[in-house]
Amino acid sequence: MNRSSCDVLVAGLGGMGSQIVLELAQRGLRVVGLDRFRPPHGSGSSHGHSRIIRQAYFEHPLYVPLVMRSYQKWRALETLSGVPLMTRTGGLMLGAADSTLVRGARQSAELHGLPFDVLDSTAIRWRFPAFRPGPDTVGLFEPEAGVLDPERAISLALELATRAGADLRFDQPLLEWSATASGVTIRTSAGELDADRLVLAAGPWMPGLLGPAWPLETERQVMFWFDPVSQSEQFAGGALPIWIWEWQPGHQMYGFPDLGDGIKVARHHDGIRGPLDSLLPDVSPDEVGQLRQWLVEHLPGANGRLRESSVCRYTDAPDDHFVVGPHPGQPGVTIVSPCSGHGFKFAPVIGEIVADLVEGRQSRFDISPFSPARFRLASG
Repeated sequence: MNRSSCDVLVAGLGGMGSQIVLELAQRGLRVVGLDRFRPPHGSGSSHGHSRIIRQAYFEHPLYVPLVMRSYQKWRALETLSGVPLMTRTGGLMLGAADSTLVRGARQSAELHGLPFDVLDSTAIRWRFPAFRPGPDTVGLFEPEAGVLDPERAISLALELATRAGADLRFDQPLLEWSATASGVTIRTSAGELDADRLVLAAGPWMPGLLGPAWPLETERQVMFWFDPVSQSEQFAGGALPIWIWEWQPGHQMYGFPDLGDGIKVARHHDGIRGPLDSLLPDVSPDEVGQLRQWLVEHLPGANGRLRESSVCRYTDAPDDHFVVGPHPGQPGVTIVSPCSGHGFKFAPVIGEIVADLVEGRQSRFDISPFSPARFRLASG
């Protein structure tokens, strides 16, 4: 079998992995990147034409410094390459005033001094007439939110990483890995490879690579794109922001304006969970019908012709926070993800953080809440 060595091997070249190999290669390390497909591809969680980027982070205020750094790094990538990656649309968080979404977004905005407006139901309808909020619905509007292009971002990062010296190997899934006295050894269909350090950033394949002791789950989510029924100007970029709507306690929908490929709408969580190979790749007519029922009540003008649908696979931690840091039993291995369905916007700052960890540096960000060591593993 063929055998070679490197400073760092990165398994998984999607949203996170592509930025990690870029950061490492730009720092002069000998980097090998592996992916079981040829990214960008539609088999994981980093596809679908668009991803939200937002600052008033309802999940927890600790994410705000990270996303602010990500904004800087996304803009730097655009400047370096001349390739547009981010479109500013503003963002609207909808729900009851005491909902997890609205309350959490306001807490983050106030704590970090972010600009925002709070709109009542009447103001939402006047400012964004596409929505049909109930009388008790409020909206928190943040002006700096917007849309990232995931496929373009991944392609660009991998291209720049190659230029910086990274060795990227596609259609080579990581089959096995093991720690050694001097580092790690991995096996692929093409042979074995030794590395000083291993970074696991394999998205929905992480449960298989880490083993059953880890409390990670893969969740099937469906994304939909519709043509507007009428008044398409209400759904265009500049008229409609990105939005997340906690329409029932603990249940959220999110969506995008029509930026040329239709109005995108999807459910956040509430998907079927199970082994990756059990999550059906096709979208059923029942799933389309259920989404249409929601549109009729909340966003009726978007309920036109279905242009496209696609399955996305979240990889969830029990607390829905990231998992980023050293493997608790294997110090030469760094775990990156699962991101629990809200990670893509952070990819460049995670690349920076992981590169610091690999080089033995202290990250300037507090990532202690993301430590893999927070899990009490049954074994291993």
